[in-house]
Amino acid sequence: MQQSENFKQAFMYHQNGELTKARDLYLEILKDESDNDEVWNYLGLVYFQVNDYVESEVCFKKALELNPRFYYLENLARLYLTKGEFKIAISLYEDLVKYVATYENWFNLAVAYKENHNWQDAKKAYYKALEINPNGYEAYFNLAYLALNDNSAYEATKCYKKALEIKPDDWESMYFLSLAQMQTKNYKEGLENFEARLCKQSAIVSQEKIYPNLMKSKPEWKGEDLTGKTLFTYYEAGYGDILMFYRYIPVLASMCKKLIIKPQRELASLFRENSYGAEILEIFDFESIMDFDYHIPFLSIPKVLGYENEKMFIHHDDGYIKANPAKINYYKERYFTNDKFKIGIKWQGNAHYDKERVLQVEDFFKLFEIEGTQFYSCQTFDGSEEFVKIKDKYDVIDLGSTFSNFSDTAGALQNLDLIISNDTSLVHLAGAMCKPCWVLLPHVYNWRWHEDLSKCDWYDSVKIFRQSAVGDWSDVFAQVEKELRELLNDR
Repeated sequence: MQQSENFKQAFMYHQNGELTKARDLYLEILKDESDNDEVWNYLGLVYFQVNDYVESEVCFKKALELNPRFYYLENLARLYLTKGEFKIAISLYEDLVKYVATYENWFNLAVAYKENHNWQDAKKAYYKALEINPNGYEAYFNLAYLALNDNSAYEATKCYKKALEIKPDDWESMYFLSLAQMQTKNYKEGLENFEARLCKQSAIVSQEKIYPNLMKSKPEWKGEDLTGKTLFTYYEAGYGDILMFYRYIPVLASMCKKLIIKPQRELASLFRENSYGAEILEIFDFESIMDFDYHIPFLSIPKVLGYENEKMFIHHDDGYIKANPAKINYYKERYFTNDKFKIGIKWQGNAHYDKERVLQVEDFFKLFEIEGTQFYSCQTFDGSEEFVKIKDKYDVIDLGSTFSNFSDTAGALQNLDLIISNDTSLVHLAGAMCKPCWVLLPHVYNWRWHEDLSKCDWYDSVKIFRQSAVGDWSDVFAQVEKELRELLNDR
């Protein structure tokens, strides 16, 4: 009777979140009832909740040894899934669904498959889970992820729409739906759903901190007539996004009395040299001297302009960004006096996300050996430390260390015959300048390159190369080497 009261007290502590007290009392009970499988299980749950997975595993296994209940096995399987030991989790869940075919068990088996890169098995398990619970939002969301991971944007669109039927206000599903739609060039719906992106809200909030009175009193531009008006647009997301969407600035500038643009500081001088009459802010003006009628985050511009589908791809025959003539000459005199075929390279952008885009500098080594070429590193920031692997082995000129902003980069790029780069801002700058560029994409690539990779819709001068298998760049560089040699032979 006393032990029963202790268990009730321990369980009450557990339910109330007083985990230390619950743990101590469970341990006290086990001194006298070492064969109490239920207490071992609950003790395992306490350890699991405080992330002590070693002790949790011991307790769950002890409970199962004493009494092989499916509930205990479910807890052990969930522990392995949480620990990232996916093969063991798969084995346990495969046994569980034979006898306890719940939505949760099928879903967790699907997660284990997905994390172990068993993509097709994961899809089947998610659909099994949905047979049990057709309103399983998480299953549809994960199925959409798997479809995108297979570059099946149409299938992803269907799954995200099903997820939104279940949770209509879920911003995350709406955002990823927009990426799938834009990958299929459905910009009419894609741009509308793209408004759910977090970077838009972050951009607005950052401006509200700088211009609190103006941002609260002046509306976001939704397409109103801008005749005689001042429009303020400000950056969000990465350099490449801003460079890509800068194509709309000539149109936007022609619509209003004054256009004010706040880009990232590194882009300010380049945009000032290509302002189309806009005022480019490098640092923020004081609110007392700042004035505008409407504001808009940068990536919302094409939506409000009413661009849909093919209209998105405004083309400028000779590019919409020009390099500073003085900087072109500066780089020409110092680095480009040779008569070789001049190739700029970059292997890494922002490595904090989309790490599959990152190349290894060693991937380029075979290209360096091609006669008649002079290679130039345009690598900056993260990844630039890798240049040490090149400098003592090959005659590659380091330009990246001379760049303080994108105006410098543009001046150097104008002297190049070709740019070969991973998916990074350098590609967008080259494309905006109409410079020949080969972009190297991972197997699972960004939405902006669309499903048809035979051409680049955004830039006439950019050619696309893509991995045929996840993580394998060898075939990409073999094709690059082949086409580079052919290009040099045809000169």
